[in-house]
Amino acid sequence: MQISSRFTIAVHILECIKYFEGRNAITSEFLAGSIGVNAVIIRRIISQLKAAGLVSVERGKTGIISARNLDDVTLYDVYSAVEAVSSDGLFHFHANPNPKCPVGKNIHDILDGTLREIQNSFEERMRSVKLKDLKPVTLDITE
Repeated sequence: MQISSRFTIAVHILECIKYFEGRNAITSEFLAGSIGVNAVIIRRIISQLKAAGLVSVERGKTGIISARNLDDVTLYDVYSAVEAVSSDGLFHFHANPNPKCPVGKNIHDILDGTLREIQNSFEERMRSVKLKDLKPVTLDITE
């Protein structure tokens, strides 16, 4: 299991907005330069963040801006905005465990509850970490 890079890119975008908002016009090209990905990817993620109410897009001098106080945004807010986790959860079972096998017929009983608890713990932890809790970016004057 691996969460896609959309999550870390989205956090990077929001950290850039926190840092550069009011100082620079924040465009998809500007963000792509910081993140090191194609601006098309940035625009897709911005679209998801906008749909979640985390950012808005202004034409002209400001570009992409925060729609909420980003210090109050949790990692779960970002995760739920950009990760497409189905209602089935993070963990997906192989389609056809053998019902004639003692393990196959019981695998759901063995794992379902535990995996649900793991996902709940993961999501609860993400809800407890706000962007303001992350180590702040400081200006490196040697660059």
